[in-house]
Amino acid sequence: MPTGVAMRDARGQLFDAAERILLRAGPNALTSRAVTTEAGCAKGVLHRHFADFDAFLAELVLDRIGRIGHQAAALRESAGTGTVADNLTGALKDLFGSLAVAIVGLITSRDVLRARLREARPAGVPVLTEATAMLACYLSAERDLGRISADADIDTLALTLIGSGHLLFAGREGAPPDAAAVHKIVTTVLAGAAPGASPRQGVSAKPV
Repeated sequence: MPTGVAMRDARGQLFDAAERILLRAGPNALTSRAVTTEAGCAKGVLHRHFADFDAFLAELVLDRIGRIGHQAAALRESAGTGTVADNLTGALKDLFGSLAVAIVGLITSRDVLRARLREARPAGVPVLTEATAMLACYLSAERDLGRISADADIDTLALTLIGSGHLLFAGREGAPPDAAAVHKIVTTVLAGAAPGASPRQGVSAKPV
């Protein structure tokens, strides 16, 4: 970018550039020079908006966490429609099929970044914590509608779904798992959570 030419929405363009690098090459490829090169701007642009590169990364993570809030609202509104298993399958694919796995890898690979994020998110792993809360909110809504057993342990179900989903998507160099693989995990985790089902009956008593 020529000197003196203003960069519109510099923060957003830098975040988008970092996201492309993360998805294409992983956390190790993410440097300040790589981000500004990807964004097509001078290196100084990043440092005019952020104190240092770790401050930039922390803001990137927090910005992407904000997107989970929008996904959570959409998932919550889907309660009572379709099937519980299909809704959760779609939510996990949207979450882990995009930036979430790469963001978690970035957080675990940089000590300074983790320390900065703890100031804003003192508990849990950023992204995964918010994603777990998203699923718990949705499952609670389905329980209120009678599509999940009244005595279902919502928090444990949400934690198990997020942990299983993350393991399924993480560490893959090829294509992400298909919907059938995700759906299988969801229905397994939901076994016993259908209204009237016992732990041995699983979800067959009444589809969720």
